[in-house]
Amino acid sequence: MARSASATTLKAAVQMDSVTKVYGRDGAAVTALDRVSISIPPETFTAVMGPSGSGKSTFLHCAAGLDRPTSGSVFLGSIGSDLSKLSENDLTKLRRERIGFVFQSFNLLAALDVRQNITLPLRLAGRRADRKYLDEILSRVGLAQRDRHRPSQLSGGQQQRVAIARALITRPEVVFADEPTGALDTVTAREILTLLRQTVDTLGQTVVMVTHDPVAASYADNVVFLADGRIHEIAKQLSADEVADRMTHLGGRS
Repeated sequence: MARSASATTLKAAVQMDSVTKVYGRDGAAVTALDRVSISIPPETFTAVMGPSGSGKSTFLHCAAGLDRPTSGSVFLGSIGSDLSKLSENDLTKLRRERIGFVFQSFNLLAALDVRQNITLPLRLAGRRADRKYLDEILSRVGLAQRDRHRPSQLSGGQQQRVAIARALITRPEVVFADEPTGALDTVTAREILTLLRQTVDTLGQTVVMVTHDPVAASYADNVVFLADGRIHEIAKQLSADEVADRMTHLGGRS
């Protein structure tokens, strides 16, 4: 499977410059992100962790163009424009065509089979699926023999594999994953994490994952620790025990 043409020449897959996000006003204002700056290299697996209320979800939403920062700039891959300045129509198109999403809930359509669920983003964009590319994705996620099954005929792990394949089908700049193993048992969760790891190592994909699980974070190249809306530390290739220890010092594991 070919890598994105720009992947090996990009300095950053995600660039956030002094990003602040404030919810509410006046006395009810809450600062979810506080002047966050980070450069995430292409073709890497980054985990984002922090205690409850640390800003993990807001970080992902701002980085992926799902939410606009109150101030600061966000750049994604080869897209030269600041995401926070794009119109809603342009953001919708960007999310559909240039970003992959994997969530805790699989968000599959019950009436569609595996192939149809995977290619749905292309259909919404008015694009045809490359059959060879689709077949290769199905093979890589281990669903080549289940491609005509509907979600109700699949296990939870298989449904999450469909979601990952759907995230990859548009050849995205970045795949953003929000607690992708949160609804899975331990064995299945490790299979999904291994698959995400392989998309980085063999496909040259960039993955940014929010998680509360130290074991999940141990699969990443880099772990970003957030506390009170700020980056507390960025560490490389930590074991699950090392991640857990750092989380203890931050005050939580969620």
